[in-house]
Amino acid sequence: MTQTNVNIEIANKAILQPIEQVAQEKIGLAREALDLYGKHKAKIPLSVLNELNEKPDGKLILMTAMTPTPAGEGKTTTSVGLTDGLAKIGKKVMVALREPSLGPCFGMKGGACGGGYAQVVPMTDINLHFTGDFHAITSAHNLLAAMVDNHLYWGHDPSLDARHITWRRIMDMNDRSLRQIVTGLGAAVNGFAREGSFDITAASEVMAVLCLATDIHDLQRRLGNIKVGQTPQKGFVFAKDIKAHGAMTALLKDAFNPNLVQTLEWNPALVHGGPFGNIAHGCNSVVATKAALKLADYVVTEAGFGADLGAEKFFNIKCRRAGLRPDCAVVVATVKALKLHGGADLKELTTENLEALKRGLPNLIRHLDNVKKFGVPVVVAINEFSSDTKAELELVHEVCAGRGVKMALANHWAKGGEGAVPLAELVVKTIEDEPTDFRPLYDDDLSLVEKVQVVSKEIYGADNADIPSPVLKQFEELENKGYRRFPICMAKTQYSFSTDPDKKGAPTGFTVPIREVRLSLGAEFLVVLTGGIMTMPGLPRVPAAEAVGLDAKGDVVGLF
Repeated sequence: MTQTNVNIEIANKAILQPIEQVAQEKIGLAREALDLYGKHKAKIPLSVLNELNEKPDGKLILMTAMTPTPAGEGKTTTSVGLTDGLAKIGKKVMVALREPSLGPCFGMKGGACGGGYAQVVPMTDINLHFTGDFHAITSAHNLLAAMVDNHLYWGHDPSLDARHITWRRIMDMNDRSLRQIVTGLGAAVNGFAREGSFDITAASEVMAVLCLATDIHDLQRRLGNIKVGQTPQKGFVFAKDIKAHGAMTALLKDAFNPNLVQTLEWNPALVHGGPFGNIAHGCNSVVATKAALKLADYVVTEAGFGADLGAEKFFNIKCRRAGLRPDCAVVVATVKALKLHGGADLKELTTENLEALKRGLPNLIRHLDNVKKFGVPVVVAINEFSSDTKAELELVHEVCAGRGVKMALANHWAKGGEGAVPLAELVVKTIEDEPTDFRPLYDDDLSLVEKVQVVSKEIYGADNADIPSPVLKQFEELENKGYRRFPICMAKTQYSFSTDPDKKGAPTGFTVPIREVRLSLGAEFLVVLTGGIMTMPGLPRVPAAEAVGLDAKGDVVGLF
């Protein structure tokens, strides 16, 4: 039986508590405070969360990772395992995660519920339609797209230049054929024929807005500020000019409330929002994180992919905008993945290979050094496999100790919370002994180009960011329009510090080619596209969807 089948088998056999019981016993929320979505899912209305504002915040723990590989690192699994481990040592804890996108679920990456005995459940519900949040975001986004084309068709004021409409369409599925399209073909009644494009829902600015807004009024304000295009005189046209933001907010009214579920060990989990960490800002919603901080003494959250992507954006975008101060960061690594970064053969990762491990460890070291640049205490979690040898684990421990970083072994995949107790104890001790001195990597007042250079050099290890003249002109125009103080959201491959996914380890001597910059005015940041990164993924040669179906009992099989 494969690990994939084991994961879903464990989830399907799990005995879940009624979600109102989890809410009452673990975080003190009565049944009346929940909007139930069946027996095991609920939303917490913002009106309930607003009553918690006077309570002190708990400790915030960020789960991040080394650069991902096909060997897997287990960041979400470790987030859930650490949560259950903290509960095992008597801490009041919650985990705050992102919602899975259907695209990678049916593509190559799989779902986002963890694995083994460290999962959030109901796993199949969460990985598929869950409470409908992704559908609401997709509908709100595409409503604006339809109203933009309608505005253009009827010639309403302010006049839109059909050549400079920047609002794209989205769907929550990997479909490369929709990256570039032509709309409005046929008779004049079908509108103006023009080039268009699709992104995946996780890359939508509406997704970013939902995840960064602090309340429903801030949500509507941000939606209204979304830039959709330009007038013939080059003036910006916004969603509020199209009069779409009110209806968009109405579509998102319920989706904006955080989702409450549970781990396999009946600990509370908020799963809300789902931007990718490579092409978006990679963090769950601000309202969910802040709610968890009021409801628990320790909150574990994660940011997408490696620390060069999700963690950098968590620190520089989410924490900056939401006023969050993380107390500790955990960098997840595996011996297998480190050996892969050191040039080991994917088929031979279970064989001891100290030389490959030595060559791969600089990848982990760079991630650790990067996290330290934000003033946040950091520890390493080695997601342990039975094939890891004593010599390999001692080498990793030696290298971490040489950087002044403590390491814990974790076996939560097989043992649940009990397997993460050493990690939980290390995290608590680190928080108690090392106060955070969190600070973003760059100041608001730096120029946009300087911010791109800082991330490229300080986080990726590049010599320089190569910004062509047309993009430099875009940056200049955006600064002249008053957006200099915006943070930047770098869109880059997750498989390397560089923009070349084949460059493993900790490459040096490279430049970061900047291809395009997009203003996300509602999200209040700039998306900077690098290299050949795509905002609409494609399916692999053998999509994961081929293995998904129902068994004779009607249970979903094949998800991972």
